[in-house]
Amino acid sequence: MKKLTLISTALLATTVLVSACGNGEETAPADKGTSGEKVKLTIWHNWSGQDAKAVAMRKILDDFQAQNKDITLEIEGLPTDGLKTRLKTVAAANEMPDLFVMWPDAMTKEFVSGNLLQPINEFLDSKPEWKNNFIPGALDGYTVDSKIYSVPMNLSPTSFIYYNKALLDQYHVAVPKTWDELMAAVKTFNDNKIIPIALGNKANWAAQSTIFSGLADRMTGSDWFLKAAKQDGVKFTDPEFIQALKKLQELSNAKAFQDGFNSIDQNQMRQLFYQGKAAMFIDGGWAMADVVQNAPKDLLANTHIALLPSIAGGKGDPQSTSGVVGTGLGVSKKLTGAKKEAAQKLFYALSGPDGQQATLNSSTLVSYKIDLDPSKANPLFVELNDLMKTTKITPVYDAKLSSAAVEVINNGLQELLMGGSAEAIAKKIQDSQAASLGK
Repeated sequence: MKKLTLISTALLATTVLVSACGNGEETAPADKGTSGEKVKLTIWHNWSGQDAKAVAMRKILDDFQAQNKDITLEIEGLPTDGLKTRLKTVAAANEMPDLFVMWPDAMTKEFVSGNLLQPINEFLDSKPEWKNNFIPGALDGYTVDSKIYSVPMNLSPTSFIYYNKALLDQYHVAVPKTWDELMAAVKTFNDNKIIPIALGNKANWAAQSTIFSGLADRMTGSDWFLKAAKQDGVKFTDPEFIQALKKLQELSNAKAFQDGFNSIDQNQMRQLFYQGKAAMFIDGGWAMADVVQNAPKDLLANTHIALLPSIAGGKGDPQSTSGVVGTGLGVSKKLTGAKKEAAQKLFYALSGPDGQQATLNSSTLVSYKIDLDPSKANPLFVELNDLMKTTKITPVYDAKLSSAAVEVINNGLQELLMGGSAEAIAKKIQDSQAASLGK
């Protein structure tokens, strides 16, 4: 969540930046969809990279600014982890930007409970052809007490193996479908001085969102995790969860990842793959927009995707990936009048039918009913799109746990991968989630 794939925070100390807002006193000829007042809108987003999705979204912002002279956009783009940190900081000070990319489930609920968001039901209901074209369940993560606070602008499955088939073929490695096959592949690539799986876990949400959420579901099943998140009769100190932690640690102990994986980010991780130094990397569907845009053409032609392997004795569905409906736009509770109208117009430009089509065209999955034209899409994206037709989405940990528990598990997984105790980390996660729920 980047993902999705939803949401993954690094609660670091940061400076509170107060968003600028217009005073709404000047007037200008009315532009369709606004009251005619000149307004300023602040918008914070995470489309700061050079992947196809980010480029497409920034173009929508540029086009919107050019077509709406009475609306001045003050735009700030941040990497995902930086955006989440900043949002939580300004949320504590009740100084949210006018519009901002946010994540479903836990983040949405926390912002609603903080009285920071305004619902969009009336606006959404005014455009039934838009509202009724989202896939089933797409709005659930943005709905609190029957009020809808956003719509997804993409779909964020968070866990796929991207692999270089040429390297697998060269060393006679089959695409791993079982845990034993994955461990055998790790050994073969290590023996031949190839990084088995590139990992960039500097932003500490990465291993949790892209590997552990899916791996843990393979072990425990989704029902167990949802009960643990609610502290409903099961605990994170239960044996199946500790076994899931140990499975992840097994990869690290086998040197599946390159040295220094907690010191590089996901862009650097993908560069190891692009340079042919790594046979695989594990990432969300959002990585597709970067792969098709920036991978060397010969490598792109040999890149394919697969699900995490099954685990013997596990309770989860192996034909699944962790994920969430995509990121949405939050609308500040403070917006009224002309500013609110302008915000709704920009909201629709980014997440309405045209925005959804632009997202799909950028090799990014959507939570919206649009058919993909295989003749116009990159073959690797067609492969992903087809895979998702038969793949179930299971919960991502950082979308369901409290912010405090998310930070504990993210840091705990970094520690685990460096040799930490699975039992001790499990207890920290259990204690944090129980405390968050007052249990």
